[in-house]
Amino acid sequence: MVGQPTRRLFGTDGVRGRANEYPMTPEMALNIGRATVQIAAAAPGQRPRIVIGQDTRLSGDMLTAALTAGVCSMGGDALLLGPLPTPGIAYLTTHLKADAGIAVSASHNPFPDNGLKIFSGDGFKLPDEAEDRLEELVFSETIDRVRPTGSNLGRVQLVKDAVETYTAFLKVAFPRDLNLDGVRLVVDCAHGAAFRCAPVLLQDLGAKVFLLGASPDGENINRDAGSLCPEKAAAKVLEQGADLGLALDGDADRAIFVDEQGRIVDGDHIMAVCAQDLDRRGRLAKRTVVATVMSNLGLEKALASLGIRLVRTQVGDRYVVETMRAGGYNFGGEQSGHLIFLDHSTTGDGLLSALRVLAVMRREGKSLAELADMIETFPQVLVNVRVGRRADLNEIPSLAHHFRQVEERLGDEGRLLVRYSGTEPLVRVMIEGLNQDEIQTMAEETAALIGKELS
Repeated sequence: MVGQPTRRLFGTDGVRGRANEYPMTPEMALNIGRATVQIAAAAPGQRPRIVIGQDTRLSGDMLTAALTAGVCSMGGDALLLGPLPTPGIAYLTTHLKADAGIAVSASHNPFPDNGLKIFSGDGFKLPDEAEDRLEELVFSETIDRVRPTGSNLGRVQLVKDAVETYTAFLKVAFPRDLNLDGVRLVVDCAHGAAFRCAPVLLQDLGAKVFLLGASPDGENINRDAGSLCPEKAAAKVLEQGADLGLALDGDADRAIFVDEQGRIVDGDHIMAVCAQDLDRRGRLAKRTVVATVMSNLGLEKALASLGIRLVRTQVGDRYVVETMRAGGYNFGGEQSGHLIFLDHSTTGDGLLSALRVLAVMRREGKSLAELADMIETFPQVLVNVRVGRRADLNEIPSLAHHFRQVEERLGDEGRLLVRYSGTEPLVRVMIEGLNQDEIQTMAEETAALIGKELS
């Protein structure tokens, strides 16, 4: 029941905002490019090499150009990938032995927005302390005094085979003894970064692909498409009699699935399916799955029935990954569709997730509907309440007393979660339980009390 820390520039998933307005201005991107070179751990005597890729939104070219200028002005070399899924940018950062990588993307946000996600040379998102250091450089005058000249300026390299390299990497994740011959797939790319690699990858493995959202024009990314609108994929699955639907977001780091009956299957169900498969094959490290506090109690109970432990983190796939690395775990994810297979990738990857789910379906000879039935979700209610100030919620007597009462009423068959939004002046109240009407009332009463105390 604690709030997220307030940060000036970086949020829970990089820097994000409306393009050409603070903080997503070309001036800021230039400074972030310069600061990234400064914190990159290049080998002695070597130029720092920074990979830069983007999604398909209009402002991507502007921000990529600014980043590139910043990198080169600081004596670093910029390796430009063009449109590529964020997990592909993370992979190419390591594959090309670069010192850092930057994804220019606002993920599922509408096209006027954009963002920057920064990866270390190992392909993982920057930890908080590195982001703090980068912010310090951006807002101080330190980097302004570093002005290489002459032959010390950086160069630009166009990486022409980025899509092919990333696609080849993904194919390795699909078992050699399996194929997708005869499998009918609906794939919605959200007019985003996967519009080239997704159909090529799945068709090369033998699938018949019915493609949606694969005509980006710079402005239609995420518009009535992809993971924000999985109903489109669901309708196409039923129309074509497909075996599976896949709805990606704009940068393809997460996926929402649709079963053969046209039902939307969220990340909790997919985590249960993949965890059971990994466990059966003895490949689930420490028999543990890492998920966020938002994952349904039904997931926890389904895993417990298999002897699998669930470890929870705060919201954000970066925190899932950090907990996995610290604890020696290899699988985790979010209800929203981010899945992390740490033995193969450093970040959430919608296409990799699809390959893993398809492998389970082929191996077991079952449909996704049959596999996903192993988890029975609890009714869940989420209410947002706008607040005028922040305070430790547990230190307010009336709230602490109310929270205890709610938790006692829910017992072992429910859960209360109250947390601050990381980006807005909101408190989010989430309650799970057996009775939808009862938990709706509880959530509204809790939100009203919070609103009164923090007005």
